[in-house]
Amino acid sequence: MTALTVLADDQFGAPTPDELFNLPPIIAGVDWFTKPVLLALLSTILVIGVCWAAFASPKVVPRGVQNVVEYGYMFVRDQVARPFLGKDADRWMGLLVSVFFLVLIWNVMGVIPLAQFPVASHIAFPAVLALSIYALKVYLGVKHQGAGGYFKNMMFPPGLPKPIYLLLAPIEFLSNMIIAPFTHAVRLFANMFAGHMLIAFFSMVGFWFLFEKLTPLGAGVGVVGVIMTIILTGFEMFIQFLQAFLFAMLAAMYIGGSLHPEH
Repeated sequence: MTALTVLADDQFGAPTPDELFNLPPIIAGVDWFTKPVLLALLSTILVIGVCWAAFASPKVVPRGVQNVVEYGYMFVRDQVARPFLGKDADRWMGLLVSVFFLVLIWNVMGVIPLAQFPVASHIAFPAVLALSIYALKVYLGVKHQGAGGYFKNMMFPPGLPKPIYLLLAPIEFLSNMIIAPFTHAVRLFANMFAGHMLIAFFSMVGFWFLFEKLTPLGAGVGVVGVIMTIILTGFEMFIQFLQAFLFAMLAAMYIGGSLHPEH
């Protein structure tokens, strides 16, 4: 558990973002190798290992790991890929399944004992993943529509009075080229950051008032802290799944928009 902040008069102090997120290097002298980096590497190995175990020698009647992973595969296929990619869904399933499970494990690391840190609460990780999707989106748009056609379809939807384009074109460019990849990363980061802060705060309240400074009056506050920690952990697990789903869904939407422009 992260160390409690103790004020000069020996009173409880809320944990600060610096204490929770600026973690020291695991190996002295290797500043970049911190706990989030280790958990990100372990998440990648876990995704590869589980998918390999499930599909290296697939059975006609799935059992064990294959059965579990196939449920995840069908969820991504039916709820993420097909609504946005249509007939091209199967072609992009490898990417979308990998993105969904990677982000999900990143997030779930926040409630796993000993790990207890959501990888996506460090902006660098969702930013790199979102920028990779963004680069793929632009590449596919230019490849399938041509450079001129891609930006024309993006900025000048047909059927509008020409003066409207003076206002609409820069807004569409800004929205698609800057705001979209920014919000793709920040949405995931902000949810994981805030969730980790809340759980850490209430767990520290429970620890402080029930173990560090147990008093008849403080015990009630400590019990409230424990109950809120349990409730928020359950809610956070739902948010972790939801954010993985939304991240993969937006990736599918961006890819689909480049492959099949609406206009």
